[in-house]
Amino acid sequence: MLDHGRRFLTPLLLVLGLLTIAPAAVTAAPTAASRQPLSMWFWGAPPDHQMTMKRVLVDGFNASQDTYALQVEFRNSVDSDIQVALAANQGPDIVYGSGPAFVAPYAASSKLVSMDAYSQKYGWKDRILDPIYQSGTVGGKLYALPNSLNTLGIFYNKAVLRKYGSDVPKTIEDLEATMDKVKADGLYPSVTGNKGWRPVNENYASIFLTHMAGPQTVYGALTGKVPWTSPEIQAAVEKSADWYQKGYLGGSDYVNLNFADSMQLLADGKSPFFIGPTLAFQFATDFFNKDKGNVDDLGYTSFPTIGTGLASPLYTLGTTASLSINANSSNQDGAAQVIDYMMSQMFLENMTATWPGYWGVPLKSIDIDPSKYEGLSREYVIAISDMIKGVNGGNFGYFTATFFPPATQQEFINIDTVWEGTSSASDFLTRVDQTFKVELEKNMVPPIPAPKL
Repeated sequence: MLDHGRRFLTPLLLVLGLLTIAPAAVTAAPTAASRQPLSMWFWGAPPDHQMTMKRVLVDGFNASQDTYALQVEFRNSVDSDIQVALAANQGPDIVYGSGPAFVAPYAASSKLVSMDAYSQKYGWKDRILDPIYQSGTVGGKLYALPNSLNTLGIFYNKAVLRKYGSDVPKTIEDLEATMDKVKADGLYPSVTGNKGWRPVNENYASIFLTHMAGPQTVYGALTGKVPWTSPEIQAAVEKSADWYQKGYLGGSDYVNLNFADSMQLLADGKSPFFIGPTLAFQFATDFFNKDKGNVDDLGYTSFPTIGTGLASPLYTLGTTASLSINANSSNQDGAAQVIDYMMSQMFLENMTATWPGYWGVPLKSIDIDPSKYEGLSREYVIAISDMIKGVNGGNFGYFTATFFPPATQQEFINIDTVWEGTSSASDFLTRVDQTFKVELEKNMVPPIPAPKL
């Protein structure tokens, strides 16, 4: 389910210093003693986002019924805490995880509950985007649903583009021409970086696999029908290396920047572009807002396809996190009711109003008027609405963190060995191919939805 959006968010929060916030439980208003407690652990979000979650999820759910009392506990070490707790047959009722690679082994070891009966009861299969629903299944049974969609695209500073007489890029040639223009003037061609969290590398592996190798080729590789050493995939890896070497990925500061640094530079007009995941909208709110008077300067657009024969626009399909039910929960029905509460347009709307970027509920359709929102929330609603339409049309590729088995995903995190010239693209992909074959034989590849063919 997840692209490992949250997994790289936590190290970024370390950089921001947010982990000085002591873990604290968010509790609902006093409830009748007869209410049954429900627990969920979440990552150590900043205080304003914690308040949004308390108001919209905790208070909202508790007010919607009189059987359960939900509590959310914010834990900076949620990943390791969940793993330790599940291994000991303990932990929260609602299991917040990092997607298929996380879910599959726990499902296989009976630590999570099959949610098929709840899916039938609440109509989840009819409500959730098909590729996303499939990705949460193990052995044909549903074990997880994601909290949000996540894709990769281009954030841009409208004021910088106006200054250089550039339009929002529609083609790769437009994008590269603008980056070359600003680079010659001493600006960053784009800003991004993997400081504190090397898996940021896989964002750019995923972009070039989707937009250059193409969804059909990558689908063939993920289903074992196309070798990872194919010419199309090798060309995409080489293109990513060309970008890195030209300074298009944060220039020489790629290893010295994180997402917060990058958004600050974008807001300061030091670059026209930040290329990254839609979940980065939540970082942008600190730098593009009403108080700074620049909230309308930030725009977002899809990444262009490269070459001919590919649909446009394409969306690299990923998610930020997964929601499952603990097999040792004494209130599994209540946990399912919470998850159902979150799988709604109402929840998407209410969370996104003050927390854009992290709550694009993966519904098959949404009917939201962007004009109801201001600033970045409006931009995020537009981005998610466009993505849903694209995915429904089959025009999607695969985020490595969501759809690749764990060891293969790690190999793609190592794509910087090609960027830095310590490995050839050919040798790199030979290792990927060997690693993937082992995982494929062990049935470790999550269900792979077919793109438009």
